[in-house]
Amino acid sequence: MDRLSSTLVRLTMDRPPANALSHDLIQTLADDLVRFGEEADAPAVILTGAGERFFSAGGDIREIITRADAAIPRMRAFHRLLVGLEGYRCPLLCAVNGYAVGGALELVLFADHVVASGGAKFGFPEINHGLLPAAKGMRQAVNRLGRRAAERLLYSGELVSAQEAQAMGLVDEVVGFDDLQDRTRAVAEMLRLKDMHLFSAIKRTFTDAPRMTDDELEARTLSDMRDYLNRGETAAARERFLQRNTRQQHG
Repeated sequence: MDRLSSTLVRLTMDRPPANALSHDLIQTLADDLVRFGEEADAPAVILTGAGERFFSAGGDIREIITRADAAIPRMRAFHRLLVGLEGYRCPLLCAVNGYAVGGALELVLFADHVVASGGAKFGFPEINHGLLPAAKGMRQAVNRLGRRAAERLLYSGELVSAQEAQAMGLVDEVVGFDDLQDRTRAVAEMLRLKDMHLFSAIKRTFTDAPRMTDDELEARTLSDMRDYLNRGETAAARERFLQRNTRQQHG
């Protein structure tokens, strides 16, 4: 873990040779997110992998083969990690430096912004290896990409390039490997300058809205409105906006 500033941290999956997701690594990532989220001024988080080839090769199959009883506890821990990613209230970004497959692609799907190097590859190869992704990850694939694109990845097990991933909406930006970390940091710092109270409210509604009724959506809208109308920070932002518009109209 690198604390890049008081409001930005980088979590690097560093588990040679392919940064595979072991039970311990999954637990560490989940615990880190909980700890950061409890900070009063929670930081933006960048998730990346060590090296140039692998963001992460996904779940460590060897761990399951050598210990058959490890599969269920690890999947429970992984589900907890996905819940933590989904619920993290501040900006969460991925700097995808190489292959992001299987469980690693599920991590990417929960990011607010994804920057990939030109050589990155993405896919769900589980169907070809006698495995399945987490149900929560598959649902997120449909939510993010649409059913057709999710079916393509999940049914075929094929890998797609960074450019293809960008075209299907999985990746926001594709940059050269040497620019990857700097570009991701720049976006993280820009997002972290936003009002985190409003940012968190938007993220919460993105997550909840597909399962809410119209009445619940109205109640959420009104509750959020009462909240932000009574906050000094948001009132100041509205006042600046009005002053700027007035100057433009009379300029």
